[in-house]
Amino acid sequence: MADTLVSIVLERLTSVVEQQIHEQVSLAPGVESEIQSLKNTLLSVRDVLEDAERRKVKEKSVQGWLERLKDMAYEMMDVLDEWSIAIFQFQMEGVENASRSKTKVSFCMPSPFIRFKQVASERTDFNFVSSRSEERPQRLITTSAIDILEVYGRDMDEKIILDHLLGKKCLEKSGLHIVSVVGTGGMGKTTLARLAYNHRQVKAHFDERIWVCVSDPFDPFRVCRAIVEALQKEPCHLHDLEALQQKIQTCIGGKKFLLVLDDVWTENHQLWEQLKSTISCRAVGSRILVTTRNENVVEMMRTTYMHSLGKLPEDKSRELFYQIAFSGKNREKMEDLKEIGEKIADKCKGLPLAIKTLGNLMRSKHNREEWENVLCSEVWKLDVFGRDISPALLLSYHDLPPEIKCCFSFCAVFPKDSVIKRDELIKLWMAQSYLNSDGVKRWRWLGERTLNI
Repeated sequence: MADTLVSIVLERLTSVVEQQIHEQVSLAPGVESEIQSLKNTLLSVRDVLEDAERRKVKEKSVQGWLERLKDMAYEMMDVLDEWSIAIFQFQMEGVENASRSKTKVSFCMPSPFIRFKQVASERTDFNFVSSRSEERPQRLITTSAIDILEVYGRDMDEKIILDHLLGKKCLEKSGLHIVSVVGTGGMGKTTLARLAYNHRQVKAHFDERIWVCVSDPFDPFRVCRAIVEALQKEPCHLHDLEALQQKIQTCIGGKKFLLVLDDVWTENHQLWEQLKSTISCRAVGSRILVTTRNENVVEMMRTTYMHSLGKLPEDKSRELFYQIAFSGKNREKMEDLKEIGEKIADKCKGLPLAIKTLGNLMRSKHNREEWENVLCSEVWKLDVFGRDISPALLLSYHDLPPEIKCCFSFCAVFPKDSVIKRDELIKLWMAQSYLNSDGVKRWRWLGERTLNI
């Protein structure tokens, strides 16, 4: 993020200086040399930011320095915007009164520029390693998507879930029959639910199948509307919860259905009751399949059967990692990297999402040194992320080019599980100057390429 900001400031500073020369806008005495000095400082800072970004996860002082640097960069961009506006106004005045000789406008060195240089000078205190002399390996333009025809290591889990959904391991009782899959983030709960939902026996067994991504917050109106749309196979135009509930009861009355509620977080019993009462008119044999990270959710819903989803076995973890990381590599290269690959896969601790993410990262690395750098990274030693972020995911993030990091981080402004429209996202990146281009077509191409990395 800081790298991108510094690059943007450098680009805009150069552009404004070129504008003031072209438009005969003058700078106060000594400012031109100060700007050149500032440009040199920006270049020097940019050279050490890669190392700073790596170290900030363990060193609070580095993190604080980067935050101050970013604050100053934002202030500098505001000043440069003001300069550009002033130059534009000067240009318009010249057009409106061509007969009048242009009056030169003088700019002095603003305080944010001075403060930035002061903060930048602190970089010497950290002994950062410069990336200028390092030859970066050529990065393949790849996508994170890969066609995995088999889900590794979940055969037994799938069988158990199917038995409970199809009634082979349970007796029918009054009340809703709820099967809950519980596990930490990235463990593969949604994948297991999809396997069951799309199984040929499940398709034949139920009259209706409904998939709803619930997420947080739990909104009964939104969930009910999603159920209606899934049942009708078309958009729903009802805007009242009561009307939605009646519609659901009409559609599923007497039918045997499977309702998947993916990614449930709420522990609020009253919210759950609003949905529960709506689907109470189901036929015997109906099932609700829930995925959640929270066992309190399981208790609140009065789950009939809870399935705790554990990590992948070691052999399956390695097999999944090899399938992705060795894609496109010849047999000789695979043999050379296999031992290191085993150790990297084991560090993912059986977490499927981490294995897939790191596997995709290693696909673009082709020599032993690059693989050893990942294996020996300091990130693996961090314990501050707990169950929320795997070090493998953090490694993948740190390996992104600075401009891609910025685009990726920007997506955090969207609510969880919201639908992000591709064109709108690219336009938002453009508005933030994250895509360095001088033409709309080029911007669109860069945006598409960024989304596919």
